[in-house]
Amino acid sequence: MNATLETEEHKALRAAVSALGRRYGRDYVTRVVAGGGHPDELWADAGKLGYLGVNLPEEYGGGGGGIAELAIVLEELGASGCPLLMLVVSPAICGTVIARFGTEEQKRTWLPGLADGTRRMAFGITEPDAGSNSHRITTTARRDGDAWLLTGRKVFISGVDIADAVLIVGRTEDARTGRLKPCLFIVPRDTEGFTRRPIDMELTASEKQFELVLDDVRLPAEALVGDEDAGLLQLFAGLNPERIMTAAFAVGMGRYALARAVAYARDRTVWKSPIGAHQAIAHPLAQAHIDLELARLMMQKAAHLYDTGDDIGAGEAANMAKYAAAEACVKAVDQAVHTLGGNGLTREFGLASLITAARVSRIAPVSREMILNYVSHQTLGLPKSY
Repeated sequence: MNATLETEEHKALRAAVSALGRRYGRDYVTRVVAGGGHPDELWADAGKLGYLGVNLPEEYGGGGGGIAELAIVLEELGASGCPLLMLVVSPAICGTVIARFGTEEQKRTWLPGLADGTRRMAFGITEPDAGSNSHRITTTARRDGDAWLLTGRKVFISGVDIADAVLIVGRTEDARTGRLKPCLFIVPRDTEGFTRRPIDMELTASEKQFELVLDDVRLPAEALVGDEDAGLLQLFAGLNPERIMTAAFAVGMGRYALARAVAYARDRTVWKSPIGAHQAIAHPLAQAHIDLELARLMMQKAAHLYDTGDDIGAGEAANMAKYAAAEACVKAVDQAVHTLGGNGLTREFGLASLITAARVSRIAPVSREMILNYVSHQTLGLPKSY
């Protein structure tokens, strides 16, 4: 398949998800957030229709597709004004890691629920002193007989309150070298010694952010995902889909904002002509559209590389896609608000809240500066400054 072109199945999926998104729309999300709730009805409907698990293996209740298909789902829901952030975390990161590296028991236990939406899983990697530098993670796991004891702290972990478990990135000591190496554990939400505290955010989103504390959390041997010695490979198997899905989130949000601005520019008339007839309004909107389309193209390339097993190529493309989509989204939202003038800041039009939301895509899950570091070192072969 040419990564730049979508199949008929992809187009049909896009249309079907778009129809579901339009049934709910931005008003639904605004209402849910205002009430302090979660978009459970949309999540459940998306699960019943098979959209949440479209990337997971068929033998465990998924759709048998890949990240390309899941990215379409998130992009189209975002373009309809009702993105589901937990799509990035639950099926894309956690589902992918378990499907690729989990034991048969872990797959049977978790994948069917992640696929139909009846179970959710959060992902815990970021720490107070280890943001973008995963090598400085201090959450440690040590053996205690047949069990594991996990101790550490995590911050900015999304959706822990609605997740059945958290896939925690920790580190174990290599018996040969004494060095710490990454490993992943499934930690059920109600495990003793595992506590959470909400972080007060200036974001209007239903998905809350949490600080987690693990105080000698005792886990059975089967909580470890995959091979203890393959932790780094497993970690990056989840991080590449995370970047691709973040790009889908940003492209969808940018498309939504742009569509609202274009509709307004067509109808809003000043001095006998619609404001969209003026190049000062039209050209920036056209540029925003071009940038979003270019970002989407790189996102499709990254998804194609990942789904065909090219982890190294996907790593580079996923970082570039996330960078391009974040920049395009921020500019599209800013231009949309500017196009509406004062109306762009009203609750009625619902665009102002996207200013903060769009900004997140530049920061999370990895900052644009760290992506530029990655490209300058890995792609261009320039020396490191750190």
